[in-house]
Formats: sequence, structure tokens, C-alpha cells
Amino acid sequence: MSTARTTPASPPWYREIGREKWKSFFAAWIGYLLDGFDFVLITLVLTEIADDFGLSTVESASLVSGAFITRWLGGAVLGALGDRFGRKSAMVVSILLYSVGTFACGFAWDYTSLFTARLLIGMGMAGEYSASATYVLESWPARLRNRASGFLISGFSLGGVLAAEVYEHVVPSHGWRWLFYIGLFPVVVALWVRRALPEADDWEERVGSAGQRPNPFRPLFADPRRAWANSLIAVVATGSLFAVFTPLGAGMVPVLAVVATLCLVAFAVQLGGRKRWVLFVALCVTVFCAFLYSWPVQALLPTYLKTELGFSPSQVSDALYYAGFGTMTGCVVAGFLGDRFGTRVAYACTLLVGIAFVFPVFAVRDSPLGLGALLFLMLACMQGISGLLPRYIAGHFPTESRAASLGFTYNVGALGGAVAPVLGANLASTMSLGQSLAVLTFSLTLVVILLIGFDVPRRLNRLIDPVTVPDHLTTDAAVEDAGVPVAAGSRTGKDAGR
Repeated sequence: MSTARTTPASPPWYREIGREKWKSFFAAWIGYLLDGFDFVLITLVLTEIADDFGLSTVESASLVSGAFITRWLGGAVLGALGDRFGRKSAMVVSILLYSVGTFACGFAWDYTSLFTARLLIGMGMAGEYSASATYVLESWPARLRNRASGFLISGFSLGGVLAAEVYEHVVPSHGWRWLFYIGLFPVVVALWVRRALPEADDWEERVGSAGQRPNPFRPLFADPRRAWANSLIAVVATGSLFAVFTPLGAGMVPVLAVVATLCLVAFAVQLGGRKRWVLFVALCVTVFCAFLYSWPVQALLPTYLKTELGFSPSQVSDALYYAGFGTMTGCVVAGFLGDRFGTRVAYACTLLVGIAFVFPVFAVRDSPLGLGALLFLMLACMQGISGLLPRYIAGHFPTESRAASLGFTYNVGALGGAVAPVLGANLASTMSLGQSLAVLTFSLTLVVILLIGFDVPRRLNRLIDPVTVPDHLTTDAAVEDAGVPVAAGSRTGKDAGR
């Protein structure tokens, strides 16, 4: 008589995290929720601000763009701070920056002062993205890091929903300025929660405990001549971008855009080095296209609802609830899909499903409920899957330079978010705003499907370096568990290169 062996059931995945790591995740998630709350406020009151300051549709849309202009600088600098001194310190500095910037928006007296406050918000938001994303990803087990990424980004969506709720109750009776004053207060909660956080595991093991202080920007300041040259490039890039998205650059936009692009490519080439510069540039382009498909809707949806569909403030808020909860649900589901099928496969396939809803969303005009349901489904697929973007990008970089590299590539690419609302508004001069949003969203989504689905950044990089760039969020963790140093260009683990 044989006795069958029973294998003990493995514990649920959420027990692998532990109480302390859940506490740390919640702190980062709260910060990201507040980030979303502060950032989305401007999209809710574009029409009110335009009426007060006498702005055109394009000028109003450029206020959304303003926060993107300084993101590349904030992401790189605060990311480097996180690589050198720890993820936690970078998170605290970031939240202070975007909160002070939001508060300053309430005191703006004209277009230029409001645009300037948006620049500060952009720097803080960029730092928050790289710091929080690396903090959570490096704290969770390797096999659950898609979940960590998706769950974290869901906080931004809920922040947008809360902003819509506050808008409905505050703006009609107190005016748009009070919406920005309120944006400062939740920072106290986030700072209190983060006060006693432990440092991210991967950073602590590879950098903190070793007493190292990496400097990801060392290639930019290797000698005095290079330091001066790169300082000048940074000034030229920021000034060019500022002029592009303000009346200062009138008549010179194409030239200024080329100058800014060349400056940012120069930084990418130096930071990537001889073997990785193509990877840096390709990731920037991928993120740029991702923002071009997603941000026209995020930035101009309230304007579309109010101007073309004639929605009241309460109806706008209802539609934004559907959109926000759709994105948040999609982020959570995306985490499970990414861990089950791989980051790239989940990303590309979910976008393919999402584009089926684009034109139906902008065809509905007389059914708020039908529009809300379609917005939920479209954004669950197309915005929700972007919850995997931190996991996708961060896996290309080792721990020692991850925050700075993620901060730079993601936030340079995020300039697509600056271009998107202005491009959508300009297209609306030749067609309806709804049609322009649909065309941009559909076409650019197809581009992103190709870039991520076919692993274009890694494939392009193999043209200059035959060694495949590994998935460092899998390989580093696996090798550390075995107690073996990670060699440059190593490739282990089933998810490497996926």
C-alpha cells in the first residue's frame, strides 16, 4: 500500500510581502496618490483659468505642458539623489517640490506666473516617479515586481478621481484658486507616513550597506571642460523647451524643438556610454510615444466634455470617476497579467484590446452612462497597462544607477505629454476636438505596441553591442540571492530580456 505524498500549499502571494513592506508600499502609494491629485488639478479648471486670464485653447493646453518641461531635469537630478543617498530621501524632496508648486498655482496673477509654478510641479513629479517606483520595485520579491509596479501607479489614478470630487464641491462655490490651495495640505500625511520607512532592500544591499556613493552623472562632469559644456547644454535645453511652449518662441518652434532634442540626445549618449547609448535613446522614444497616445485624453478630456458635449460640472466629475477607476482597475489587473505572461507580452496585448474602444468613446454624445462605461473599458486597457511602465523601464538598468536612468529616460520621454495636449488642441482647429483625440490616441497606440511588443530598444542596442541587455530586476535579485556578484551584461533568469 503506497502513501501519497502531499506537498504543503504555498502561502498566498500577498504574504510574501510582509507587514513592513506593505507599510512601505502604502507610504509610496500615498505619495503617488497625492502626486496624481496635485498634477490633475490643472486639467479640471482649464476653462475657468482661460476665462479669467483671457487665454486661447492652445495657451490653456500649454499650462498642462508646463509641468513636463522641467521633468527631464527633475527626474535626472532627484533620481541621482536617490541613487547616491537612498530612495527615501529622494521621495521626501520630491513631494515637497510638487506640493509647494501646487500651492503657488493658487496665487498666480497671469499666464506666465501660473506656467512658472507648473515648472516646479514638473520637477517634483518627475522625482516622485523615479524615487517611488525604484523604492517599491526594489523592496518586493522579483517575481511580484509587475504587481508592485501596477499597484503603485494605481495611486495616481485615484488621486485624479479625488481631484474631480474636490473640483465638484469647491470650484463652483469658491473658485478655481481654492483647488490649488487644498493641494498643499495632504503633504503632511505623506511626510508623516514616510518618516520611519526602511530603505529599499536592493539599494541597501548593493549600495547603502557597502558604503558606496554612486554618482550616475560622473560621465557628464569628468573634467572641467565637459562640466562647463554640459551645464550650458542643460541651460539651452531648458530654455528652448520653455520657449517652445510659451509665446516667447513664436515663429521659432521647429528650430527650438530641434535644439532641445539635440541637447537631450547629447545627455542620453553620455549617460548611456559606448554600449548603452542606443538603449537610452530608444527608451526615451518609446516613452515619448506612450505619452503622445495617452495624454491628449488625460489632459483634454474635461475640456472635451464641457465644450463639445456640454456636460455640467457634476457630469464631468461622473465621467472622470469612470475614467479614473477604469485606469486604477487596469493598473491592478496589469500587475497580475505582467507577472503571469511577462511584462512586454501583457503590455502589447492589452493595448491591442484597448484600441477597439477608442472611436466608440468619441462617438457617444447623448448617453453619459454609455460614455462612462466605454471610458472605463478604454482607460482600463490603455492607461491601466501603463502601470507596468516603471517595471519595463527600470529592468533595463542596474541598482546603482537605476533611479537616475529611469528618471532621465522616462521624463525625457514624458515630453510627449507636453506635446500631446498642444497637438490635440491644434488638430482641433481642423476637426472636432473629439476626432483629434481619437486619431492621436489610436495611431500612437499602434506605434507603442510595435516598440514594446517587439522589444525594439533591446534589439536596436544589439546593433552596437551583441550582448543582450538583461532584465536587471530579475537577474540582480537572482544573483544576489546566490551570493554571486553581478557581471555587466549578464543574463540569467527566465524573464531576462522579455
